[in-house]
Amino acid sequence: MVNHRGGSYHTRGFSRRPSFFTIITLCIILLSSCSIFIFLVSTRNISDDDDDDHHKDPLVEHFNSHSQSQSQSQSNFQSGSQSLPVPDEQLWDASFSYGLHPCVKPTSKYKAAQGSDRYITVRSNGGLNQMRTGISDMVAVAYIMNATLVIPQLDKRSFWKDSSTFSDIFDELHFITSLQGDLRIVGELPKELESVPRARKHFTSWSSMGYYEEMTESLKDYQVIHVAKSDSRLANNDLPLDIQRLRCRTLYHALRFSPPIEILGKKLVERLRSRGGRYIALHLRYEKDMLSFTGCTYGLTEAESEELRIMRENTNHWKVKKINSTEQRIGGLCPLTPKEVGIFLQALGYPPSTLIYIAAGEIYGGNTHLSELMSRFPNLVFKETLATKEELKAFARHATQTAALDYIISVESDVFVPSYSGNMARAVEGHRRFLGHLKTITPDRKGLVKLFDKLEIGKLREGWSSLSSLVQKMHKSWQGAPRKRRVALPGLKGKARLRTEESFYENPYPECICSSKAEYEMR
Repeated sequence: MVNHRGGSYHTRGFSRRPSFFTIITLCIILLSSCSIFIFLVSTRNISDDDDDDHHKDPLVEHFNSHSQSQSQSQSNFQSGSQSLPVPDEQLWDASFSYGLHPCVKPTSKYKAAQGSDRYITVRSNGGLNQMRTGISDMVAVAYIMNATLVIPQLDKRSFWKDSSTFSDIFDELHFITSLQGDLRIVGELPKELESVPRARKHFTSWSSMGYYEEMTESLKDYQVIHVAKSDSRLANNDLPLDIQRLRCRTLYHALRFSPPIEILGKKLVERLRSRGGRYIALHLRYEKDMLSFTGCTYGLTEAESEELRIMRENTNHWKVKKINSTEQRIGGLCPLTPKEVGIFLQALGYPPSTLIYIAAGEIYGGNTHLSELMSRFPNLVFKETLATKEELKAFARHATQTAALDYIISVESDVFVPSYSGNMARAVEGHRRFLGHLKTITPDRKGLVKLFDKLEIGKLREGWSSLSSLVQKMHKSWQGAPRKRRVALPGLKGKARLRTEESFYENPYPECICSSKAEYEMR
């Protein structure tokens, strides 16, 4: 009976044809149940994935725990980078150059300086690249003033107190002979002129062609003109094409480094190539003088900050003594720290195995500050590890000569990355543009600081791919692609004008970079 009644029950429940509304109701209940089930399962999976991403994100890990081992850091980076693979050509290939070529050949109207009994002597101030660009300016000034240029005396009173002479750093004979079709250059002032009265001039910075034509007339009674400083003596723009090309011939052809520097520089490039084929040259401006000059103390101890403040106070020719370090950093006016450079290169997609040559002087704080870059990129190379002690012995205590080695290695690199826009960064970028717009990645320091700060306080928590995407998008147009030099904003004059325009030596396009192959031929 029980079975029969049970059977009767089912018979009674479903023997009649169900109504349309009953079917709709049952369908809705069934679909709702399935949706709730799927939502719960998906939520659990997403939660698990988020937890995994948080632990695998090398940037979040770094800020939350500084005690991780190097091997764990590399493993995390590799796991995170898989979410945003970057094509090899995007990392290493130079920008498309649109058929542009270097061009330094004079125009058909160009005439060499006629030569006269007037001489210009120069004290070339600053570090290596400030001197190089300054000498190029003075070659052009001597040409405009129709004077004989005496081989410049180099600055021995700078921060490095380097005793190097012109011929220690540059190939003097090559310099004189390669420019003999432009103007007369001599090794020293003739003996009979050593005691004559000299016109000692501090030529106005960023001056035009007209300024020097006026100087030529006003100084016509002097046989010897001594120039106290060589840096930034010529304007960036609005100069005759032949003057601009003379500057390029000087900088990129005539100012060749001395044979010992050239030979060792090329050797070191070959050794880098033998280690990994491709390498990044990182100009890491995290040196004591630079940090003190800019007043940038982010990431330093109180004792280190105080040491830099005292150095700035005691350096007479640094005019600004009180600097707000926080404001400097927010404004993008500070060199990136080694830690920030590591984050930046990771976000661009470079793997931990990337070979990186550190083009710099002594890093402030040594391994204490370098360790956080090295934990991400352990394959760091320095002059001291690439060259033998015997090879570097001749360059000991000559910072300008070792800087020349850095310059050669940086120009020859597959990728050049400057952590600050100083003289070397601008000179190397300009040279690489001249050679074919080789890849130069210039960090947007102001934009990056915002991202770094968000990351540090936990506001940027969407994982590796989020930061990487932001950094790559930010620097898409900052990689040395061809573009004409930025000119000054309209209506500005003086220093305000100069702050808004780009250095000629940072980007010699269009005057020294042309689309016609015929213009590339040397005289």
